[in-house]
Amino acid sequence: MWVLDDDAYGVVGQILVQDQGPPWGWTDAERAEPALYLSGSITDPALRGEPGVRPGTLMAWWAVDRAALLGVDWVRRHCHFEQVARYNQTQGFALVREQQRTHARLYLMARRAERLDLSEWIRSETHVRPGRE
Repeated sequence: MWVLDDDAYGVVGQILVQDQGPPWGWTDAERAEPALYLSGSITDPALRGEPGVRPGTLMAWWAVDRAALLGVDWVRRHCHFEQVARYNQTQGFALVREQQRTHARLYLMARRAERLDLSEWIRSETHVRPGRE
């Protein structure tokens, strides 16, 4: 679990980062590639509309940077709503495939790991900064 906190607001987001993804949705070849899997992303609804404050993006980009530091090739995630998939695409994730599960539609997404300079986000006037890992 990775937590994003802020001096003024407290905890503003959290995300589960795993080194093994779910058995469904990804091919055997994809599951064989080193990847971090993101799930359970939650952000404070009060901050979602604030200009310049994007805690979900910061958490996702942190994972992309972290994966690169660890020598992991990919960051993968899935979501259940097309609107969330579009938001994830603004973070650089590409839609790999859609899959219909029993009662839900899944949007499976991936982004190559790369080093990102997050210092401006972390030191911004919003004071949103990474918390505990």
